[in-house]
Amino acid sequence: MDHYIVFGVLILALALFAWGRIRHDFVALISLCILLIFGIIDPDEAFNGFGHPAVITVAAVLVIGKALEFSGVVDLLGKWVMKIGTNLQLQIFSLSVLVAVASAFMNNVGALAITMPIAIHMARKNGNPPSYFMMPIAFASLLGGMTTLIGTPPNIIIATFRADETGEPFGMFNFSPVGVALTIAGVAFITLLGWRLIPKRAAKKSDAELFDIDDYITEVEVTKESKLKGTSIAEIGKLSKADVQILGLVRRGERIHAPEPEEMLKLNDIIIIETDAQNLKTLIEDTGVKLVGGKKLRKDAKGSEKIIITEAIVMADSSLIERTATSLRMRGRYGINLLAVARREQKIHRRLDQVIFRTGDVLLLQGREHIIYDTITSMGCLPLARRGLRLGYKTKVPLALGIFASAIVFVVTGLLPVQVSFTIAAIVMVLSRVLPLKEFYTSIDWPVIVLLGAMIPVGIALETSGGAQLIANAVLNIGDSMQPWGILAIILTVTMLLSSVINNAATVVLMAPIAIGVAKGLGFSVDPFLMIVAVGGSCAFLTPIGHQSNTLVMGPGGYRFTDYTIMGLPLTIIIILLSVPLIMWVWPL
Repeated sequence: MDHYIVFGVLILALALFAWGRIRHDFVALISLCILLIFGIIDPDEAFNGFGHPAVITVAAVLVIGKALEFSGVVDLLGKWVMKIGTNLQLQIFSLSVLVAVASAFMNNVGALAITMPIAIHMARKNGNPPSYFMMPIAFASLLGGMTTLIGTPPNIIIATFRADETGEPFGMFNFSPVGVALTIAGVAFITLLGWRLIPKRAAKKSDAELFDIDDYITEVEVTKESKLKGTSIAEIGKLSKADVQILGLVRRGERIHAPEPEEMLKLNDIIIIETDAQNLKTLIEDTGVKLVGGKKLRKDAKGSEKIIITEAIVMADSSLIERTATSLRMRGRYGINLLAVARREQKIHRRLDQVIFRTGDVLLLQGREHIIYDTITSMGCLPLARRGLRLGYKTKVPLALGIFASAIVFVVTGLLPVQVSFTIAAIVMVLSRVLPLKEFYTSIDWPVIVLLGAMIPVGIALETSGGAQLIANAVLNIGDSMQPWGILAIILTVTMLLSSVINNAATVVLMAPIAIGVAKGLGFSVDPFLMIVAVGGSCAFLTPIGHQSNTLVMGPGGYRFTDYTIMGLPLTIIIILLSVPLIMWVWPL
């Protein structure tokens, strides 16, 4: 009787997952509570899922992924990709490889999110529609996640199921032989044919684009350490790859409105420039100039020295409107520095501290980390945190990679279990200031954590109630006259179809017990059956709702629901044809 109740709850959950009106984590909690009410799950064990190694590992991996982003690793990779030229096919290939490699070692949604701005910039720079780039890199992020234990939550979950069955979990790179081969095949398809199947779409405006701006007007000073001292204005282009326009020069309080290219720059000269945020960052890094507004802030009562730079937009009810930084005494009154101003479709001709603020102006502000966002709100402005600008941020690439590599070594050598090793690594990332403390909790995708914590007991209930074995027996009866590869193909296809409409972690939690039951019924090793579920759980190529990566690119790519099937169906068929023989070869029955 119990298994019928579990089946009913699972059917309800699948319907709610597919409906999409109730968030997936809440659906998981509803399912858990129903089974609690019927007494199928013991109340003392109902929330054990939140302490499950898979849940802890997923949270730790999300933190480490954000730390790698903050360390500057992704910036370095992005600069490399931007140098590849204007060939569209080569650009798609390079971006797909970049996001696939990044997804192998960090959350694939995070890897995609930090690659998207590069792809959009590249598309616009060369006059190509973003739709040619968005879906390929989204699918590449799913492919790359299959290659390692920590690349995607399904692999972590499958490893714990294997530990429960055999006493030994899958290791860090046990997924690599099959995962790397499938990723290579998938990226080859995407590059050679897949992107050509995508309709040419115009992107919808993202949140950031609602506040789209022209270039910043800002002022930089030639310091003793600057490479510009003693050089001409014309030589700026040789010292930095930044695309900047020189609007004026201020020397000893006097402004030169249109300095000649041969004008030699002197110590303490102030250069008035027009450029975007990324090029401003590049200019500062390449030449050593200093933002004029970035004067040292006095210590507050807490003695805080943690200074950050962020962007904010002036809202219609802001107290800044029709005022200037000088008249507001911005530094003394608010404890922040104005570094630059950008105005949509209008030129600014005044010195920075004399600019009269208007609605829609975007300000580049510097202040103490623990108060700047509250201060911005009190001024009637809206922080633009999503733009991800981190001017002056000190990269810590060697330190971050060293911590990450150490964690992997501990896992591979068996010195520490993966959940312990990566939790320690996440803590060290924060203690060493690779990742700011405030980002520790915000980097964790809590709905996914709740989903896993709630669905793991539901999956266990499916097994303990006999439901998993009942489904396994049905599969065995259907495939009684079939070869083992045929049964593996059936399990893979069902898993892929499920992962296209519900969360992939939930899919794996439900399918893994069934796969184990089928393997035992046939007298085979559980390894190939668990691996086939892991692959199927990661390959949600048919719809925009099956995985967050697909949903993330839908707006920027301007896609319709059916666009995913056009490119996703042939990719799904390729994965089915390749993965079954690959798994049977690497993981013999």
